[in-house]
Amino acid sequence: MITMDRIVREGHPVLREVAKEVALPPSNEDLAVLKEMHEYLTNSQDQAIAEKYDLRPGSGLAAPQIGVAKRMFAIHTTDEKDQLHSYGFINPKIVSHSVEETSLENGEGCLSVDRPVEGLVPRHARITLDAHTLDGEHIRMRFRGYIAIVIQHEMDHLNGIMFYDRIEEYDGPHKRPLPI
Repeated sequence: MITMDRIVREGHPVLREVAKEVALPPSNEDLAVLKEMHEYLTNSQDQAIAEKYDLRPGSGLAAPQIGVAKRMFAIHTTDEKDQLHSYGFINPKIVSHSVEETSLENGEGCLSVDRPVEGLVPRHARITLDAHTLDGEHIRMRFRGYIAIVIQHEMDHLNGIMFYDRIEEYDGPHKRPLPI
């Protein structure tokens, strides 16, 4: 079971690496890691389990956040209509996005960042994601609003980008220019 002790914190070099593609079909080891990441998210949102193991609640978790530089992430959260979105994605790619931008009103947080970071993070309002699932299925799905934001946050982790890199006004000690 993944606990907060296994979550890599900002400053660790793996968070700035571009993660490697996962060989398809994924190995049993890769699938087990992704299932564990998904289980962390589910557990972190269960109040009794979260308190027992001191888990910070999360909506998404990317493999680099547990020290694995591979292109996989899990999400487990509800959207604006209270519909559950619970997925494990392998080799995800955003294949299209809206020009319209959005952001979370109170900014973003991250399991790998133990401090508050103020500022709005501009994200695309709608995206289309191409990926493989835990079940081995190839999917192409459209997301909007909060779920699109969560996916873009996790995709950034796969590309070595922290959410605060996208805050224009942020000039903290870990800010770095975004790749062109």
